Amino acid sequence: MGLTKIDWYIIRKFLGTFFYAIALIILIVIIFDLSERIDRFVENRAPLYDILFVYYLNFIPYFVNLFSPLFTFIAVIYFTSRLAFNSEIIAMLSSGISFKRLMFPYLLSAVFLAILSIYLSNVLIPSANRERLEFENTYIRSQRQFRERNIHMQIRPGEFIYLESFNERLNIGYKFSMERIEDGELTFKVMADRAEWIDSIGTWSLRNYYMREIDGLQETLTSGSRKDTIINLRPDDFIQNLRDMETMNFRELQAFIDNERLKGSENIRFYLVEKHRRIAFPFSTLVLTFIGAALSCRKVRGGIGLHLGIGLSLSFTFILFMQVSTTFATNGNLPALVAVWIPNIVFAALGVYLLKTAPK
Repeated sequence: MGLTKIDWYIIRKFLGTFFYAIALIILIVIIFDLSERIDRFVENRAPLYDILFVYYLNFIPYFVNLFSPLFTFIAVIYFTSRLAFNSEIIAMLSSGISFKRLMFPYLLSAVFLAILSIYLSNVLIPSANRERLEFENTYIRSQRQFRERNIHMQIRPGEFIYLESFNERLNIGYKFSMERIEDGELTFKVMADRAEWIDSIGTWSLRNYYMREIDGLQETLTSGSRKDTIINLRPDDFIQNLRDMETMNFRELQAFIDNERLKGSENIRFYLVEKHRRIAFPFSTLVLTFIGAALSCRKVRGGIGLHLGIGLSLSFTFILFMQVSTTFATNGNLPALVAVWIPNIVFAALGVYLLKTAPK
C-alpha cells in the first residue's frame, strides 16, 4: 500500500483544487464583508491594523472550516470529472489498478482534511474567535443586554437562587433569594431587596436582607441592612450569549455544558449541538469525498457540467438536511447526538451504495 506516482498525482489534484477553490471563496467573502461593514469601521474608527490582523486574519480559519465539506465535495467532483473526461481513470484501471485501490489517495486526502477540520474546530478557531468577537463587539455590534425576568438558577447541587430582575449595566439583582436544600429539606434561606456585585473583591453585597438557618427543629433568624457574602455566581452567568461557545475549545465547551446542565439552562440544546457538530462536521468530509469520487469517475456525455450539477444538488441537499435535523434538536425533542449524525449516516449509506455500483 505504498504511495505510487499515481497516488501522489491524485493527492496533488485533490488538495490543490480544494485549497485553490477555498482561497477564491474566502477572498470573495472578505470583499463582500468589507463592502458591507466599511461604514461601521469608519464610523467607529476601527484601526486599520485591527481590521486586517485582528478581524480578517482570525476570520479566515472560521470560514475555511465552515466551507470545508462543501468545497471538498466540489473539488472531488471537479478534478475527478476532468480525469474521467480525459480518459485518465480508464487508463489507470486498464493498467491493473482496482477501483478500491484507486480510492486510497482519496481516503488519505480526505483524512488529512478531516484532521485539519478537527484541529481548526477545537483548537485554532476558538482562540481566533475570542479576538474576532471582541473586535465585533467593539466596532460592529452593540453590547449584549439581559432582558429576562424571574430568573431561577441552580448554582451548585442543592443550592438555588431567584431574582426578579437583573441590571447588567449596574450588576445589581433585585428581589434576591437563595435556598439550600439537603436531603430534600430546606436548611438555609436568605432574602434581600437587592444583591450588588462588588467587582474589586469578587463578592455580592446583600441589602436589607433576612437570613433563615434551620437545623432540625431549631431555627435562627437574622436580618440587617447589608451583608457581604461569597456566592458561586458572577454577573456574566446571567448574560448567556450563544456566540460565546464559539470561543471555547472542546474541553472548555464540555465543562461549560456540565455547568449549564447544573443550572438547568434552557440553551443547553444549542451547546450540545455545537459539541457534537465539531466531530460530525469533519467526518462529513470523508462521506462527501467518496460520494463525489463515485459519482464523477465515469466518462459521460454531459461531462464536467453534468457531474458538477449533480454534485452541487447533493451538497446543498446535505446542508439542508443538516440544518433541518439540528433545528429539530434545538427547537424540538430530537437528541442532539442523533440530529447531528443523521445526515452523515444517511449519506454514508448512499456513499457505500455508489462505491459498490461505480466499478460496474
